[in-house]
Amino acid sequence: MRCKFYKIDNMAHFTYTPEGVCSKLIDFDIIDGKLHNICFLGGCNGNLKAISKLLEGADARWATNTLRGNTCGNKTTSCADQLARAIEQAL
Repeated sequence: MRCKFYKIDNMAHFTYTPEGVCSKLIDFDIIDGKLHNICFLGGCNGNLKAISKLLEGADARWATNTLRGNTCGNKTTSCADQLARAIEQAL
């Protein structure tokens, strides 16, 4: 399993190592089913900051459905798709 986590009360923190993308690490929290504190290490800085801001407080299941299957260039995945996979593992 590439997703590591710890849980404190109703909050769970996850660290995920993506594959096939420029980003090297994805961190996020799930609190009461909502996404918080999404942070990417590496990748397209501006785009990933925007994704993080747009998903702050979003329903985790909705986010996976929205992001799953996004590709980047000629790759079969993207940082957004990898985030969706990380959230799915976390749930």
